[in-house]
This record gives sequence, structure tokens and C-alpha cells, in this order.
Amino acid sequence: MKMPDLFKRRDPYLSYRFQVEFVGVIRAGFSEVSGLELEIETEEYREGGVNDFIHKLPKGAKYPNIVLKKGITDTSFLWEWNYAAVYGKMVPMPGRIILINAKGQETMYWAFMDGYPVKWSGPELKADSNNVALETLEIAHSGMIRFFTLTYIADSALSMAKSLIM
Repeated sequence: MKMPDLFKRRDPYLSYRFQVEFVGVIRAGFSEVSGLELEIETEEYREGGVNDFIHKLPKGAKYPNIVLKKGITDTSFLWEWNYAAVYGKMVPMPGRIILINAKGQETMYWAFMDGYPVKWSGPELKADSNNVALETLEIAHSGMIRFFTLTYIADSALSMAKSLIM
């Protein structure tokens, strides 16, 4: 009898296959993304007469800034978006960080809402280096949700169906 796919080993996705999208358009090829985090803040509560533990009650969700790094080029979208904020023309945008599988298909993505730039850093320039000149953009946002794409769901459903048939 064949083991169901539910118990089959699943290799993790590789971290170098991803895309970043703003308002449905992939604007640039990024070399690094960080800040895909969610932390539930807690409040400690000591109950009178109970000395062997402290209650930790959930307060709310906390999302750090998303940090994007890419090689600097002659495209100016990120710079213009950031610079507009200097003149009070804040333009919040939704975006997605998309994880790609080995077949080149979207598997899951993290969607952030109301993103806006809060920090831009230019490249470190050194005469004795041949590294790519990188720019960094930090984006504050009002929350993030992780979604599995239809490709991932369809592949999982197909694997499960095959295991039930065999």
C-alpha cells in the first residue's frame, strides 16, 4: 500500500525565487526582502495568590517595516515614491511579495496594505570593490496577510486525490 501524500516529505521552497509587486505591477528585481514578520504583543497579568506562573494576555498584532534591497539602476519609481513623501504627497500602495516554486509558478504571497516609504538608503561606494551598488527602501504598512495561490492549492489537492486513489 502506498503512503498517502499527506505524510510524504515536502521540501521547503527556496528563498531566492521571489518577486515584489506594487499595485499589481512588478516594478523592479529585488535582491533581498526582509521584514515578513508578525508578532503578537502580550501583556503580563499577575493573579493574586498564584505564584507559579504569570498570565500573558494578547494585546494586538505588530508588523515591522518591510525592507527591500535591489541593484540601483536608471529606473526611478522607488526614488520618486519616497521623495514624494518629503513634499507631503504620501501615496500609500498595496503590494505583494511572491514566492515562486521550482516550476516558475507562484506558490504563496504576502500581501501588505497601505504601504508607504519611510526610509531610502543609497549604495555604499568604494573604489576598491566590484560589488553591485544597492539601494534600500523601507516600507511601513498597516498589516500583512499570507495567501496560498491556486497553483499551490491545486497541486496539494491533486496529490491528496492521487494518494486516495492508489
